[in-house]
Amino acid sequence: MLFAEAPAHVPADRIVDFDIFNPPGVEQDYFAAWEALATPDGPGIVWTRANGGHWIATRGALVRDLWADNRRLSSEVLAVTPGLGDVMRFIPLQQDPPEHQSYRNAVMKGFASRHIVAMEPKVRAVARELIAGLAPRGGCEFMADFAEILPLHIFLTLIDVPLEDRPRLRALGAQLTRPDGTMTVEQLRDAADDYLAPYIAQRMAHPGDDLFSRILAEPVAGRPWTLDEARRMCRNLLFGGLDTVVAAVGMAALHLARHADDQAALRADPALIPDAADELMRRYPTVSVSRNVVEDMAVDGVALKRGDIVYLPGILHNLDAASFDAPHEVRFDRRLNAARHTTMGAGAHRCVGAGLARMEMIVFLEEWLADIPPFRLDAAAPVRMKGGNVGACTHLPLRWD
Repeated sequence: MLFAEAPAHVPADRIVDFDIFNPPGVEQDYFAAWEALATPDGPGIVWTRANGGHWIATRGALVRDLWADNRRLSSEVLAVTPGLGDVMRFIPLQQDPPEHQSYRNAVMKGFASRHIVAMEPKVRAVARELIAGLAPRGGCEFMADFAEILPLHIFLTLIDVPLEDRPRLRALGAQLTRPDGTMTVEQLRDAADDYLAPYIAQRMAHPGDDLFSRILAEPVAGRPWTLDEARRMCRNLLFGGLDTVVAAVGMAALHLARHADDQAALRADPALIPDAADELMRRYPTVSVSRNVVEDMAVDGVALKRGDIVYLPGILHNLDAASFDAPHEVRFDRRLNAARHTTMGAGAHRCVGAGLARMEMIVFLEEWLADIPPFRLDAAAPVRMKGGNVGACTHLPLRWD
């Protein structure tokens, strides 16, 4: 990793060498790796020289406030990966109010609650089929055998593309959130666009009942979508559907494998599961976003200049004791409004698929706990994690009797 010199407006006492894609210790504990950056008596924002140089907010309230600041910060930059935002041009993720509102409205209608409710039987059927194959084995590698199958199966069903394309698309999603240098950002965009091109043409000419068709059937500011807009929107949703729920389900399984008492509580009273889903998603946030400064501003006693990039890790909001009481404890009786935590974002760009993700988490917990005996970590195999814009377990071996 090459470290860039900090610009003149960055105070020396705010400079750190922290690589968001590979923070120290991340393979063993993604959360501890990030929390090491946010010491109780440390600054609220720091500058890292890694990845070209950028700010990182480290206080929960600051992360939350900046995430929702659409006046002084823009979503256009997308990520600290050089050139990614300029190349991807996602709709609506990289648009700012008021421009993005018409596009977001169309996308939200595609994710309307009636469509999510209609998908639940399918989610449940896929979960049951996977679990039926795993239960007699006495164990599994949870990420490969379940977490990377269920959410992607559902998303590919939503957009009506072949399920056998899952491994190919999953690899593209990982390159966006945790790039390994084997593809340029242009190659990544082109791979996604080449895959989507025939489906976009078909949906625009002959709309069906899939997610893309529903969205493209909604006018944008009273007019049809252009082909370029449709490509950028479908590209956005494709990448958005390939990683976040996989990570969330994996973290929930990891927690329950480590905490037999929480497993037992949910098995004894399944009515707790919806609140448990919200709490587990709060406790184990993995999504971070980038914003670019469009107006000089003062934050935590330092100057942020136009053109600076600010990185906003949801983990440092959700696990900040100033934002949540005893944030590291999992309490199924918190009864949080899911919009209070930052796992699915905040403000104008809160994740459009948050309702679908929550439903999938609830179904996973219900079906897994109903048919898999009490499970635990495999003592002979380590848990492994990775950092990035979406952190995740990459290896989660489970065992049961």
